[in-house]
Amino acid sequence: MTTLLKFVHLAAIAIWSGGLLALPYLFWQRRTLAAGTELDRLHRIVRLVYVELTSPAAFIAIGSGTALIFLQATFEEWFSIKMLLVGIMAMLHVVAGLVMHQLFSPRGRFGGFSFVALSGTYAVLIVAILWVVLAKPHIDSNQFAAHLFEPGALSRLWHQFFGDTRMPIP
Repeated sequence: MTTLLKFVHLAAIAIWSGGLLALPYLFWQRRTLAAGTELDRLHRIVRLVYVELTSPAAFIAIGSGTALIFLQATFEEWFSIKMLLVGIMAMLHVVAGLVMHQLFSPRGRFGGFSFVALSGTYAVLIVAILWVVLAKPHIDSNQFAAHLFEPGALSRLWHQFFGDTRMPIP
């Protein structure tokens, strides 16, 4: 079961990552198109890539990854870094959706700087995730957060920052 789930997870990650890398290039093509059939065609292609390929792949990648966490009991510091990076990748996935939403309005634009910035950010993030997963670097959390991984540590951290909070009773 774990092997099949890993295969599904890796396939979904490949589709998700490929879609995120392709989207800025598709967005960039908008710069040369005026309203008409070519713009409508590009809009349909971008929606296909984002809505029908990349988003379901992201959902499957995150779901299968979550199942793998519990099947393999992966609770090490490097894994926390990976989860942080995946969270950033999910947020940048939403950014692509927001760009797509405004891009096909009558005044929608996606310039060269935006293309380089978004493409570069996706590429760096994907490479960072791959490096963390493959290298599994040893990170000693005791160096910077000695009690963070103890049971109840988040509660103590919450009280340290926000004090004693109580639920209002009607």
